[in-house]
Amino acid sequence: MAAGRPPVVKGAAMGTARYAFRVRGRASDEVLAALQEELEVEVEVDPDRTSTAIKGWLPDQAALYGMLERIRLLGLELLEVRRLPRSG
Repeated sequence: MAAGRPPVVKGAAMGTARYAFRVRGRASDEVLAALQEELEVEVEVDPDRTSTAIKGWLPDQAALYGMLERIRLLGLELLEVRRLPRSG
Protein backbone atom coordinates (compact mmCIF):
# COMPACT_ATOMS: atom_id res chain seq x y z
CA MET A 1 0.00 0.00 0.00
CA ALA A 2 1.35 3.42 -0.96
CA ALA A 3 1.74 6.09 1.69
CA GLY A 4 -1.26 8.35 2.09
CA ARG A 5 -3.62 5.94 0.37
CA PRO A 6 -6.34 4.23 2.44
CA PRO A 7 -6.38 0.43 2.37
CA VAL A 8 -8.60 -1.30 -0.16
CA VAL A 9 -9.59 -4.96 0.13
CA LYS A 10 -10.04 -7.54 -2.58
CA GLY A 11 -13.24 -9.56 -2.46
CA ALA A 12 -16.34 -9.25 -0.32
CA ALA A 13 -15.22 -9.26 3.31
CA MET A 14 -17.56 -8.45 6.18
CA GLY A 15 -18.24 -4.73 6.45
CA THR A 16 -17.44 -4.00 2.82
CA ALA A 17 -19.67 -2.41 0.22
CA ARG A 18 -19.69 -2.81 -3.54
CA TYR A 19 -19.48 0.37 -5.63
CA ALA A 20 -19.76 1.25 -9.30
CA PHE A 21 -17.86 4.23 -10.68
CA ARG A 22 -18.71 5.43 -14.19
CA VAL A 23 -16.11 7.53 -15.99
CA ARG A 24 -16.29 9.28 -19.35
CA GLY A 25 -14.81 7.48 -22.33
CA ARG A 26 -12.94 4.20 -22.59
CA ALA A 27 -10.44 3.91 -19.74
CA SER A 28 -7.04 2.88 -21.08
CA ASP A 29 -5.41 -0.41 -20.14
CA GLU A 30 -2.79 1.54 -18.18
CA VAL A 31 -5.48 3.30 -16.11
CA LEU A 32 -7.29 0.03 -15.45
CA ALA A 33 -4.01 -1.59 -14.40
CA ALA A 34 -3.40 1.29 -11.97
CA LEU A 35 -6.84 0.78 -10.44
CA GLN A 36 -6.32 -2.97 -10.20
CA GLU A 37 -3.14 -2.54 -8.14
CA GLU A 38 -5.27 -2.24 -5.02
CA LEU A 39 -8.80 -3.11 -6.07
CA GLU A 40 -10.22 -6.17 -7.75
CA VAL A 41 -12.33 -4.50 -10.41
CA GLU A 42 -14.86 -5.48 -13.03
CA VAL A 43 -14.96 -3.27 -16.10
CA GLU A 44 -17.84 -2.65 -18.50
CA VAL A 45 -17.52 -0.38 -21.53
CA ASP A 46 -20.82 0.80 -22.98
CA PRO A 47 -21.51 -0.12 -26.64
CA ASP A 48 -20.97 3.46 -27.82
CA ARG A 49 -17.64 3.61 -25.91
CA THR A 50 -18.73 6.85 -24.24
CA SER A 51 -18.21 5.59 -20.68
CA THR A 52 -16.56 2.87 -18.62
CA ALA A 53 -18.07 1.33 -15.47
CA ILE A 54 -15.58 0.18 -12.83
CA LYS A 55 -16.99 -1.97 -10.03
CA GLY A 56 -15.37 -3.30 -6.89
CA TRP A 57 -15.57 -3.85 -3.13
CA LEU A 58 -14.40 -1.17 -0.68
CA PRO A 59 -14.06 -1.75 3.08
CA ASP A 60 -15.24 1.61 4.36
CA GLN A 61 -15.94 5.25 3.59
CA ALA A 62 -12.26 6.20 3.83
CA ALA A 63 -11.49 3.72 1.07
CA LEU A 64 -14.31 5.20 -1.01
CA TYR A 65 -12.77 8.66 -0.69
CA GLY A 66 -9.39 7.16 -1.56
CA MET A 67 -10.82 5.62 -4.72
CA LEU A 68 -12.42 8.92 -5.71
CA GLU A 69 -9.06 10.64 -5.23
CA ARG A 70 -7.31 7.98 -7.29
CA ILE A 71 -9.83 8.45 -10.13
CA ARG A 72 -9.16 12.20 -9.99
CA LEU A 73 -5.37 11.75 -9.99
CA LEU A 74 -5.60 9.44 -13.01
CA GLY A 75 -7.32 12.26 -14.91
CA LEU A 76 -10.64 10.46 -15.32
CA GLU A 77 -13.88 12.43 -15.56
CA LEU A 78 -16.24 10.91 -13.00
CA LEU A 79 -19.84 10.71 -14.22
CA GLU A 80 -21.50 8.60 -11.53
CA VAL A 81 -20.89 6.74 -8.26
CA ARG A 82 -23.37 4.16 -6.97
CA ARG A 83 -23.39 1.82 -4.01
CA LEU A 84 -24.55 -1.54 -5.34
CA PRO A 85 -26.61 -4.18 -3.60
CA ARG A 86 -24.55 -6.99 -2.08
CA SER A 87 -25.94 -9.48 -4.59
CA GLY A 88 -25.17 -7.27 -7.63
